[in-house]
Amino acid sequence: MRDSSLAIAISSISFMLTVIWGSPFVRMLRKLNIGKIIRIDVPASHMAKMNTPTMGGFMFLIPVTLLTVILNAVSLFGSQLIGSSILVPLATMWGFALIGAVDDWEGIRGPRRGLGMRGKTKFLLQCLVALVIAYALKEILLIPHLLWPTSLVPLNLGWAYLAIAAFFIVAYSNAINLTDGIDGLAGMISIAAFGTYGIIALMQGQIYLGRFCFCIVGALAGFLWFNCKPAALYMGDTGSQALGATLAVVALMTGRWLFLPLIAIIPTAEMVSVIIQVVYFKATGGKRVFKKTPIHHHFEMIGWEENQIVMRFWLIELIGAMLGLSMAFLS
Repeated sequence: MRDSSLAIAISSISFMLTVIWGSPFVRMLRKLNIGKIIRIDVPASHMAKMNTPTMGGFMFLIPVTLLTVILNAVSLFGSQLIGSSILVPLATMWGFALIGAVDDWEGIRGPRRGLGMRGKTKFLLQCLVALVIAYALKEILLIPHLLWPTSLVPLNLGWAYLAIAAFFIVAYSNAINLTDGIDGLAGMISIAAFGTYGIIALMQGQIYLGRFCFCIVGALAGFLWFNCKPAALYMGDTGSQALGATLAVVALMTGRWLFLPLIAIIPTAEMVSVIIQVVYFKATGGKRVFKKTPIHHHFEMIGWEENQIVMRFWLIELIGAMLGLSMAFLS
């Protein structure tokens, strides 16, 4: 009970810090003219969002980092509140945030204005960082490779674990990125997913990891204060890539990563919709399964309002998260 209470307290502090510094941060982005460039292949309704401040991921990254560092500093004096294991997901968060920030900057001010970093370059950087993180999980933290719900003994996947872990990290860094196309959607989905894995971590006795997850939940709630429709800023690749990669690492650290596609069912669906669309388009010489992908754009094209999509997707995400949570502890 004490661990859960402290996790909620950390989440509340994270929320307040994000809200307090959010307004000056938005004003700073506007002053620096760091505005989003809208691509021509999105629904026409999105053109009104042109020049809305982006790279807003720093709004929640900084409070999460600040709280984590403070709690680690406290642990140096004998009261371990977070633990050194949190340095791995924190490093993941910043590694992918920097890749995303370069991508955002290239799209705003670089030679590829409106497009961002070249896809192959970004993918290569993501893979390199993911492999380093996967190695740290396997060889430094020595986490269980896979915890099957009905077994008390962790499954050892050997060196195949590196490929699996790196795949999940890269896949979900891009899955959350694809989800971040409508005001408030990626933030609300991420709150549900991190909250679920925070509960799993606390139930496993990984109190440091659980508190870290709830710290992110609080910061994302603060971010949504400014990102709900009409959004005052967007998280950009800076935030979305960082969130997706960190979520995958948290799932890997619990050993319950097998349930990540269900717990993060909306990002999974967004990612799969793009894969289906591309494969079908190439196989049929230009035909499409969906009107537009990621799939939230399909629902925009058939007449759903943004608020309808966000709320309905969030409800589906909650159901998926609850099912994943229950299945993770089947005995």
